[in-house]
Amino acid sequence: MRWTHAAGRGLLVLAVVLAGCVSSGARADGGGGRGPLTLATAGDLTGYLGPLLAGWNRAHPAERVTLVELPDSADETHAQMTTDLRGGDRGRFDVLNIDVNWTSEFAAAGWIRPLPPSRFPLKTFLPPVVDTATYEGRLYAVPYVTNAGLLLYRKDVLDKEGVPPPRTWAELEHDARTIAPKYGLDGYAGQFLPYEGLTVNAAEAVYSAGGSILGGEGTRVTVNSDAAREGIGFLARGVREGWIPRAALTYKEEESKQAFQDGHVLFLRNWPYAVASAKGSKVAGKIGAVTLPGPHGPGTSVLGGSNLAVNSHARHPDSAARLIAYLTSEAVQRQVLTRGALPPVRAALYQDPDLIRRFPYLPTLRTAVLTAAPRPKSPRYDQVSLVVQAVVHDALTGRQTPAAAVRRLARELDAVASR
Repeated sequence: MRWTHAAGRGLLVLAVVLAGCVSSGARADGGGGRGPLTLATAGDLTGYLGPLLAGWNRAHPAERVTLVELPDSADETHAQMTTDLRGGDRGRFDVLNIDVNWTSEFAAAGWIRPLPPSRFPLKTFLPPVVDTATYEGRLYAVPYVTNAGLLLYRKDVLDKEGVPPPRTWAELEHDARTIAPKYGLDGYAGQFLPYEGLTVNAAEAVYSAGGSILGGEGTRVTVNSDAAREGIGFLARGVREGWIPRAALTYKEEESKQAFQDGHVLFLRNWPYAVASAKGSKVAGKIGAVTLPGPHGPGTSVLGGSNLAVNSHARHPDSAARLIAYLTSEAVQRQVLTRGALPPVRAALYQDPDLIRRFPYLPTLRTAVLTAAPRPKSPRYDQVSLVVQAVVHDALTGRQTPAAAVRRLARELDAVASR
C-alpha cells in the first residue's frame, strides 16, 4: 500500500458545494447519530489529506474529523489498526482507510460494519475496485483510491536502441540481460523484500501466467499449478542469472523507486506514484509506463489502493457514512489525484482530457486496473501474506527450487485455510 501525495481556499468552496451532496440519505447500518470522528490512515507522505479534511471541518463544524496518521508501512499500519480493533468497545478510530486486501479480514472479524450500497455511487467507480470492498456478497467498505502495478522503463534508453517496451516476459528478460549492461544499468527490479510488496509481486507473476493462489473467499488453495511454478520460476531465474540484481531482494516501494530515479535500473515494477514523483530526479522526462508483461502478452496486475470502512463501534456512524460519501465524490476524487497523485476510483476522471495532459499514464493505468485482480481474499489474509512472503523469498534466494516452493506454499496455505 503506497500513499504519495499536497490546498487552498478553493477547498472550502468545494466542501460547501459537496455538503449538500452528502447530507441526505439513510443512516449507515447499525444506528445513527452525527458528531465528531477520527479517521485513521497510513502516513500521508505529501500532506494532501489534511486540507481535504479541513474543507470538511469548515463546512461541518459539529462533525469535525481528527486525522490520525499511522506508519506509512502497510504491515505496521495493519498491526496498529488490528490492535486497536481487537481491544473491543469503541477504540480510537471511527473511520479506517484500509488497504483493499484487509476488507475480508476486518469484516469476518466483525470489526467493520456493513454499509448500504444505495448510499454510495458505486456504479460510477471502475468496476473491479468495488469487489475489493465486499465480503460474502455484502458491502463492508467503499473504494477510495485504486492502484495497479505498471512497468516503468527508461524511455530514453529504449528509444536510443530503437526497441519498443517489452510486451512479454521473454522480451523483458532479453532487454534486461542485453541492453541494461550497455548503459551500466541493472535490468529489472520490483519489491522483493519479504513484506507485503513481495506478496503483490509474486501474485502478479502467478496471475500473469494464468494461475491463482486461493479461491472461494480463501477456503480453497489453488496455487499448486504449472502457472505458479512458471511465475515464481521467472522471478527466481532473474535473480539467479543476474538481470534482477540481488539488491532488489532488499527493496520495498521507496527503495526500488529511488534506485530507478537515481538512474540505476532499466525496468521497474511499481505503482504510478513512482512516475508522478520523478520530477527533479535524474530520470525526469525519460520515463515510460506500460502495463505489466506476461508470458505470452499482457500480464495481470494486482489491485492496490485503499477502502474506507466504518468501525463497528463508531460513535457516529451517520457522520462516518457522510464523510465517506464526501471523500468519494467526484470533486474530491479529482483532488485526490491532482494534489495527492493517488489514482481515483471514479471512472470518468480517467477520460478527462485535462487530467490526461497532467498525468499521461492515466489511460495505461485505466487499462491495468480494468484487467487487474485482487490479492487472495481470506479472513486470515495477514497469515496468507506471511506465508507467501517467506516461501517466495526462499525461492528467489535459491534456498528452494520454484517447484519445491510451490509445493510448500500449497501445504502451508492449506494449513492456514483449514484453521
